[in-house]
Amino acid sequence: MAKEATIDTLLEEERIFYPPEEFTRQANVKSKEIYAEARANPQLYWAMQAERLDWFRKWDRVLEWNPPFAKWFVGGKLNACYNCVDRHLKSWRRNKAAIIFEGEPGDSRILTYWDLYREVTQFANVLKELGVGTGDRVAIYLPMIPELAIAMLACARIGAPHSIVFGGFSAEALRDRINDAGAKVLITADGGWRRGKIVSLKSNADAALSQTPTVEKVIVVRRTGQEVNMQEGRDLWYHELMAKAPVGCPAEELDSEHMLFILYTSGTTGKPKGVVHTTGGYLVGVSTTHHMVFDIKDSDVYWCTADIGWITGHSYVIYGPLANGATTLMYEGAPDWPAQDRFWAIIEKYGVTVFYTAPTAIRAFMKWGRKWPAQHNLSTLRLLGTVGEPINPEAWMWYYENIGGGRCPIVDTWWQTETGMIMISPLPGITPLKPGSATVPLPGIEADVVDKEGNPVLLGEGGLLVIKEPWPAMLRTIYGDDQRYIDTYWARFKDKGYYFAGDGAKRDYHNYYWILGRVDDVINVAGHRLSTMELESALVDHPWVAEAAVIGKSHEIKGQAVAAFVTLKARAFEELKAAKRSFKEIEGELKAHVAKKIGAIARPDDVFLTAELPKTRSGKIMRRLLRDIAEGRVLGDTTTLADPAVIAELKAKYEAREA
Repeated sequence: MAKEATIDTLLEEERIFYPPEEFTRQANVKSKEIYAEARANPQLYWAMQAERLDWFRKWDRVLEWNPPFAKWFVGGKLNACYNCVDRHLKSWRRNKAAIIFEGEPGDSRILTYWDLYREVTQFANVLKELGVGTGDRVAIYLPMIPELAIAMLACARIGAPHSIVFGGFSAEALRDRINDAGAKVLITADGGWRRGKIVSLKSNADAALSQTPTVEKVIVVRRTGQEVNMQEGRDLWYHELMAKAPVGCPAEELDSEHMLFILYTSGTTGKPKGVVHTTGGYLVGVSTTHHMVFDIKDSDVYWCTADIGWITGHSYVIYGPLANGATTLMYEGAPDWPAQDRFWAIIEKYGVTVFYTAPTAIRAFMKWGRKWPAQHNLSTLRLLGTVGEPINPEAWMWYYENIGGGRCPIVDTWWQTETGMIMISPLPGITPLKPGSATVPLPGIEADVVDKEGNPVLLGEGGLLVIKEPWPAMLRTIYGDDQRYIDTYWARFKDKGYYFAGDGAKRDYHNYYWILGRVDDVINVAGHRLSTMELESALVDHPWVAEAAVIGKSHEIKGQAVAAFVTLKARAFEELKAAKRSFKEIEGELKAHVAKKIGAIARPDDVFLTAELPKTRSGKIMRRLLRDIAEGRVLGDTTTLADPAVIAELKAKYEAREA
């Protein structure tokens, strides 16, 4: 029986965009029958998808499910690197571009599948020579350069699980991840480029290595050429090792459930939380979804802008695209260096056809203005995508019109580090789109929106997003801590066996899913449970606003009040300044706009205009720190901030205004 909503939803969006007929005609998925087929026999469906890969030995059983522990393609043997590299050498793809690399300073490289095979097998031999064997963990701390892809594929080739640590993370974060994984070898670089400056990776690594007893050897890639400390007997240059390494290294025949990698989730505090992904199910999941969701063709130049340090980079820069024989683009630097048109210049330069980026980036593009993409020919684009957090409807529309020229479908994808693969997304040839909605779960995925007891909520109401059945790319555990895995993801609905994602969602009257953000971010105003995503969408709907972050602050009558931190578009800021509009007037108008858009209960008590919002290095807004500011608390952990100066300046301005 349906129960009351867990989250109140007030925002309505009725605009619908249908797939262009010409897109549907050429689409990889042309019929909605695939959903019914997958629902009728999920294991048969996933077995059919697994045929996409090359197996050394076929599986005995598709799924062994002892909730909450799953094994997929039980008894099967394969190798992720073989599927991403070797099998393409048997066809014309041997000489096809596998990776296009663009460095921030403007240098570039193109590696064909044969180039990739040559370098990956050489580096696999380097690792073996250093004593790395099947099951040994290897930590990787590199910028977005081809050697990062080569290193992870070489690890996969010999069965050594990799743990990639984002190059923007601190020495402390690197140390904790190395120690939790018990890594035997660290692969790093002298440095990397970011906004014209060198990020000193080797010096960070040296600081971490003073407290990492398991690391025996450190391999250093020369990227920037600056002087670095090289400890004799421990530190080795990548290029010198590669010069001596032979080409050709057999791919290990690994069990389907062999651990492929550990990836530590962002924003963790205390003991790192290492998400474990295994080989067979993960590779089936990412290759299938990459093929379906991005409608990938051999002629495409595909660009996912994520750093490989995040799950999006693992799944949709490297493993998914290369398993499908695609051409994947890697860019090292920032989107605004040396100017705010860098992404559009890259699209024009390489004829990018499929472009996948984050809503945070899209809102930054909105803030910078239309003039930047307008300077470039983006006509090669045929499909756009978003990932990382819910996208506001108006940001969706800006992306659709200014980047896609009103002709490119947008695949708005919901998934997580833990899910490994996209779970909810349009299929671009058959799914009508609604700005801001991730639409429907993919074939083979059983999701629902439920109340606190696990009962489905009414259509149009908000609740908790759950996955009801296992899926191939699901995490297997938290490294070294099965109990934490159970407690974190499965304890909430233990009796029903549901995976709880930690996100709120609603389903509208077309059964489309709308992600409402983390349940922890819901604001309780006078008994109304309001979604931060809906409040932020109402603000971004205003023509002045580029980006907004909304938090709840304590209120003696309402329990919580809405406080909004807002950045204005560059053009709007100049126009308002010229019209001599005061900040107080602007703030008042934005409060009224929210009340008009979704109701008086949602009217912010405070609107604070700011040049920047505090974000992690992956681009996510750190609302926790904004709550600390609004409540007058000491700031919590700021180590994952991209720019700590932003939060310090914001805190000073907020306190000055409140005083």
